[in-house]
Amino acid sequence: MAYWSHIMAALVSGFRHRRKLAQLLTETAGESAITNTDPAALHSSGIAALALDFDGVLANHGAPAPLPEAVEWLRRCEATFGGENIFILSNKPTEERRRWFAAHFPAVRFISGVRKKPYPDGLNKTGELTRVPLSSILMVDDRLLTGCLAALVAGAVPCYIRRPYISFSHRPAAELFFLTLRAGERLCVRLISCL
Repeated sequence: MAYWSHIMAALVSGFRHRRKLAQLLTETAGESAITNTDPAALHSSGIAALALDFDGVLANHGAPAPLPEAVEWLRRCEATFGGENIFILSNKPTEERRRWFAAHFPAVRFISGVRKKPYPDGLNKTGELTRVPLSSILMVDDRLLTGCLAALVAGAVPCYIRRPYISFSHRPAAELFFLTLRAGERLCVRLISCL
């Protein structure tokens, strides 16, 4: 039952925010990746905290730790925002990932115990923990109808990663599933934005 309510929330909220989602899709028509996002420029634009998805954003699906280029980017983010203002907001916050962050970025926190994206609960909790307005929190996600939609619902700033990290040699079935899901989301957003 929770699965279907999750899907219904995405559909209803997605329709409500269809024009903003379409605009986000248009603005990221090029090859956007997390490493193309400059932490200093984000900070200068008013961003005070980051909420990061994991799968596709920091590493390929199911990986236990971020990829080396994502680690370097995280170090720059930590120097810019402070580790206490960086959060992992993933629908799959595994214990292995928590241990990795505890060893390498101990100030970075995982948001858990909230309803999954696209519900805005994780971003609301991020706002409570950082004590900054939701409008100054950047939600970085590779999915339009989960993290990006949650950001729009919460009043945070969405950052859509159009070129997520993928490894077909690591988990081919999962990667194919999510590749298809992302393509379906883009098609859905294009179709409903005309209504």
